Amino acid sequence: MTLSFRPMTAEDLRLLHEWQQRPHVKRWWSDRETYEQVVEHYLPAIEGKEPADHFIMLLDERPIGMIETYLVSDYPEYEAVVGVGAGVAGVDLLIGEEALIGRGLGSEVINRFVEEVVFASPATVACIAGPEASNIASIRAFEKAGFRREREFLEEGRPHVLVRRDRQEQASA
Repeated sequence: MTLSFRPMTAEDLRLLHEWQQRPHVKRWWSDRETYEQVVEHYLPAIEGKEPADHFIMLLDERPIGMIETYLVSDYPEYEAVVGVGAGVAGVDLLIGEEALIGRGLGSEVINRFVEEVVFASPATVACIAGPEASNIASIRAFEKAGFRREREFLEEGRPHVLVRRDRQEQASA
């Protein structure tokens, strides 16, 4: 079983839209209903016009989900909510293939992505994520990948948990 990441392309947007409509994903990624909304949101970053990096997760070369990273400081409104300072990257992910949920793959994806992609930049001192507080499986996956709970915060009126992994910390997964 080989896990890898490749930069997302415009050709991946139909698959991403399909994943985001699946019930197990839509529960947490519900803000883009149409294909056009997916294109509008992701294409600028793919084209280098927005400061986020989106990747397709591959399991044995088969696309299974999407993972993204960005510098929190590039998004001032979010930075004001989480207050994490300079040199901190954020990460978000979705596993589009429901059959792969609940098998420990999430923590492996997170750990590998943070080590291979996020911390590839020497200026990145830490990585955070902010799963919804009710998304216990996601929080657990981040914890298994070496993240620790910092605190709860409100985003779009819903409670989220800020999890953080500093560069020097190693995952226990």
